[in-house]
Amino acid sequence: MSHKKLFEDLSGRGKAIGVLTSGGDAQGMNAAVRAVVRMGIYVEAKVYFIYEGYQGMVDGGENIVEVTWESVSSILQVGGTVIGSARCKAFRTREGRLKAACNLVKCGITNLCVIGGDGSLTGANLFREEWNGLLEELARNGEIEEEAVKSYAYLNIVGMVGSIDNDFCGTDMTIGTDSALHRIIEVVDAIMTTAQSHQRTFVLEVMGRHCGYLALVSALACGADYVFIPEYPPEEGWEDHMCARLSENRARKKRLNIIIVSEGAIDSFNKPITSEQVKDLVVNRLGFDTRVTILGHVQRGGTPSAFDRILASRMGVEAVLALLEATPETPGCVVTLSGNLAVRLPLMECVQMTQDVQKAMDERRFKDAVELRGRSFTNNLNTYKLLSNKKPEDELPKSNFTVAVLNVGAPAAGMNAAVRSAVRLGITEGHKMLAVTDGFEGFSRGQIKEIKWGDVGGWTGQGGSILGTKRTLPGKYLEKIAEHMRAHCINALLIIGGFEAYLGLLELSTAREKYEAFCIPMVMVPATVSNNVPGSDFSIGADTALNTITDTCDRIKLSASGTKRRVFIIETMGGYCGYLANMGALAAGQCGTSDRKDENQHSARLGTQLYSEEGKGVFDCRKNVLGHMQQGGAPSPFDRNFGTKIAAKALLWISNQLKASYRRGKVFANTPETVCLLGMRKRNLDFQPVIMLQDETDFEHRIPKEQWWLKMRPLMKILAKYKASYDISDSGQLEHVVRPKANVA
Repeated sequence: MSHKKLFEDLSGRGKAIGVLTSGGDAQGMNAAVRAVVRMGIYVEAKVYFIYEGYQGMVDGGENIVEVTWESVSSILQVGGTVIGSARCKAFRTREGRLKAACNLVKCGITNLCVIGGDGSLTGANLFREEWNGLLEELARNGEIEEEAVKSYAYLNIVGMVGSIDNDFCGTDMTIGTDSALHRIIEVVDAIMTTAQSHQRTFVLEVMGRHCGYLALVSALACGADYVFIPEYPPEEGWEDHMCARLSENRARKKRLNIIIVSEGAIDSFNKPITSEQVKDLVVNRLGFDTRVTILGHVQRGGTPSAFDRILASRMGVEAVLALLEATPETPGCVVTLSGNLAVRLPLMECVQMTQDVQKAMDERRFKDAVELRGRSFTNNLNTYKLLSNKKPEDELPKSNFTVAVLNVGAPAAGMNAAVRSAVRLGITEGHKMLAVTDGFEGFSRGQIKEIKWGDVGGWTGQGGSILGTKRTLPGKYLEKIAEHMRAHCINALLIIGGFEAYLGLLELSTAREKYEAFCIPMVMVPATVSNNVPGSDFSIGADTALNTITDTCDRIKLSASGTKRRVFIIETMGGYCGYLANMGALAAGQCGTSDRKDENQHSARLGTQLYSEEGKGVFDCRKNVLGHMQQGGAPSPFDRNFGTKIAAKALLWISNQLKASYRRGKVFANTPETVCLLGMRKRNLDFQPVIMLQDETDFEHRIPKEQWWLKMRPLMKILAKYKASYDISDSGQLEHVVRPKANVA
């Protein structure tokens, strides 16, 4: 089917779409509204704002307004919701829904996009089910024409979940969750400095209602000593256990303690556990100087993170496509995130699963509650339990294996979180852990020392590479590296780094024929801001770099708003990989990108000259090269969490490989399956032999041959007002290359 024919089949000509936000606000809602409006206009539908949620729908009048492309300009980076949100008791009654239906029919709206929580989406589904009956009643009352009952016979609804709590089943993340985590981690990082100065204990209370996701991920991202969440309450006698753990940490010269409490935290008898209760316990039992910080609505505030902007934009586009494809028989659906795909799921099935979680907690079936939250929640909980508590030396197993950890390539935020995770889990597994400084070059010089549990305390929030890292490949150092591996009896190797780490691992694998010291399990974890490592959709550090780019673009917009018309050209890192450029453009609402490294290395300068010449005084042009800012700074919550989980899984793989490879008093492994890269593909963390990844690699340009994010270029161009055409795959995903023309806003 041609692009033109498919576009005509999905044309929104003559259709009207209403968009509203309901319930609590969440950062990223405006990005979703913007995407719905612009995608709707792109397919030639009429799009209406419904102000103040369901209340505006009931009240009608000026609360329902047709909008233009420019109506959503400059809202991408704004927190909250510009169209307002309100609780509406009237909509819960049939009389209120009659008024709402009448107001929609007067505007010709039969397609509704609702951005809110499970309560808001449930209300929308009830409205859809009652729609035809409501119209018939309105016609009998003479409020609408009989013809209108036929013309507007059915209502299509699509939901997007906007909630910082991430409490909706069926999606990996809800709009606003990542931004809320940013606010929490910013506070935790600030508190840790003052807590260390005074040897204090801080109890932080975070939002989440009856969902512990924010508390759990925050605890994992900052290395909290203890966390209280409703899905996994502490066992009876938790007071003694917590105090013992805090005392042990102080005995190991740890100057601060962080305890995170979810606002819905309960004990195993469903009794609330409050932050004040925890504080009083620590003060009375241990006498520690303790403070309580309740973050409150600061978690809802501020600008949305890059992830939330991209997530909301993708969901908004998918929601419009779902409305265009809907038939009278199509049930209400909700757009969710699965891995790196925006997918549609039956609305009420997801609502029912969400309600089942609360039911399981009410009935004290906490294991079921954790499982119902999904695989991501379960993995976060299991990883936290593995890393949060050091067992006494006499309780640790003795494996007699030695594992070395090193960073290779350019520094990337989150590397230190990965090292911490690997070291602590390795110690828990009974291994001797060695740290190699300065990558392969340091390896060749024998810069190797044992690293212990306390040595990596506080590493999760540190940017850069504390171990030190270099881009040097091992090729010319193979003999010296092998010598030091024998001298330190190294039985396994964990490499955390970018494309150089991948190339280095290939070289070590090839060198096994000559050096037996390399016949050991070796695994790599991708960490690079460029996100150009084959075999993984994401790399540690890329999210932090993307947020840096987005923040900078926001500031540049403010700078430009106070002057005459300007065009800004922003140069990002990435070499021949355009991940940062394209995703940064989508998150910041930019007009276009160039995602290939110009051969003469002067693309930004030439672009600036071109725009300046063609501007002819109407506008001028400025260049901004972000440079190494993208590699620096504290890691984002995603990079801390991702680095922690992926390194933990890599270490567990090493443990299994060591046991399987141990024969006659030594470790020997020389099969391709024992030299792997651990990457995330779609929703799974998978081990892939590096030899097998060579066919997927463009070595000349240092990128994978296929990159999933390229499918989002059409989305970026459509939302930036490119004249474009698109195609839809069987799953409804926006695909194929958009053909841009010269009509750029």
